Amino acid sequence: MKRISFVNNVLKASRRHPESPQWTRTLYSQCRPTTGSLAFRRYIPVRTPNPPRQRQAVLSLQCRHASTGHETEAIKRTALHDLHVQHGGKMVPFGGFSMPVQYSDLSVGDSHKWTREKASLFDVGHMVQHRLSGPAASLLLERVTPSSITALEDYRSTLSCLLHPGTGGIVDDTVITRLGPDTFYLVTNAACRDKDLAYLKEQIAGLPDPTHVDWQVLDDWGLVALQGPLSPLILQDALVRAEATDLEQRDYDLQTLYFGQCKHFILKVPSSDCGPAPILVSRGGYTGEDGFEISIPPFMTQAFTEYLLKSAGPDQLRFAGLGARDSLRLEAGMCLYGHDLNDEITPVEGGLGWVVHKDRRVGGGFHGDEVILRQLKPVKDGGGGPAKRRVGLIVNGAPAREGAQIVREDNGEEIGTVTSGCPSPTLGKNIAMGYVKSGMHKAGTEVGVVVRGKRRKGVIAKMPFVKSQYWKQAAGTAPG
Repeated sequence: MKRISFVNNVLKASRRHPESPQWTRTLYSQCRPTTGSLAFRRYIPVRTPNPPRQRQAVLSLQCRHASTGHETEAIKRTALHDLHVQHGGKMVPFGGFSMPVQYSDLSVGDSHKWTREKASLFDVGHMVQHRLSGPAASLLLERVTPSSITALEDYRSTLSCLLHPGTGGIVDDTVITRLGPDTFYLVTNAACRDKDLAYLKEQIAGLPDPTHVDWQVLDDWGLVALQGPLSPLILQDALVRAEATDLEQRDYDLQTLYFGQCKHFILKVPSSDCGPAPILVSRGGYTGEDGFEISIPPFMTQAFTEYLLKSAGPDQLRFAGLGARDSLRLEAGMCLYGHDLNDEITPVEGGLGWVVHKDRRVGGGFHGDEVILRQLKPVKDGGGGPAKRRVGLIVNGAPAREGAQIVREDNGEEIGTVTSGCPSPTLGKNIAMGYVKSGMHKAGTEVGVVVRGKRRKGVIAKMPFVKSQYWKQAAGTAPG
């Protein structure tokens, strides 16, 4: 994703006119997983109020686009665009979409603190949602990522990386969720959309039998992130009022839904004609706080979002934009692709060596395995180790921004570069992350950071900068 520039750049794109819901048997059938996954199977509406528009197959092979239509403007809009404007959202171009950077009721800093203390709702509908299914889906994912897909349980998620063959460079970071024996749900970055689609198309074509993978891009599906300490209470209350049921257990208890797990819920939005329909609720997020990411069918996205905001009320829940999202994720030590990660950086260099699961470290079998496994092995044990490492920094004086040089404190030798930086509203300090030469990466190492031509004192710091608040069943289930 490309970083936004916090300037008065209000989008002047022509307005997209929403059409009537076109939720049909055809569209629902696209979302029906293969045998073994319960999601969507029994919940097919009997009414088709409008004939569906013919879906346009953009990709060959087995890729289909589950969509109510395709955006033609250069700058796209999520399903919640008009709702953002109604709530005073300042819209800017980001990842090919018109997205809110902040809202009129709170500054970026205040919105950040609100998320840490109460709860915020982020529109992340610009992200790309995929569904992979079929007998070769696991084989594909084991080849293109270093994750142990075969060991991933149903309704469990893992952060992973799509990898380049040979080099092990990161094509994109992604979250992979298993929904059934041969069914997976992936979320990738909006700004990497064209690159990721071309990459997956090529990788599927390289399988022994490409027809054994059914790939769908869930265009127009909504995705919102409910983040903050009040998130469980807000969502629980909303599910109760909507008389939601879990497909498998026929309940809506969130106490037993832990970080990295997900559930499908069936609900009808109260005081509307939307539903009953399934939503996918995943526990996790991009802020370091407890929270949920919720995937919503196209016709239901705005109604469900409005319902969530109304049921919680403005004293508990408010919209938050890209500005707060960026400072929250930096405090949580999370990467922004295109800045902290790119095609040339491997997971080991990027501080993501933990995504290479134990069994993959023995057998390999994924793109770039020779490079990555050599980097994981310490030099003293005959390995190569990474030449550089991603680190956190605390910087005195002015905040260090992307591109700032990191130098040795003793002689001024350049040892690295800042990739993200901002003032931390929580800590009241200037924080940053970047890359330094191996050997200079240990926490507590004093360095210099060149900000606006002047060397500032800095120190290598452990990440996350702010302790994560994930709802975990047991210790050690996630980083941070």
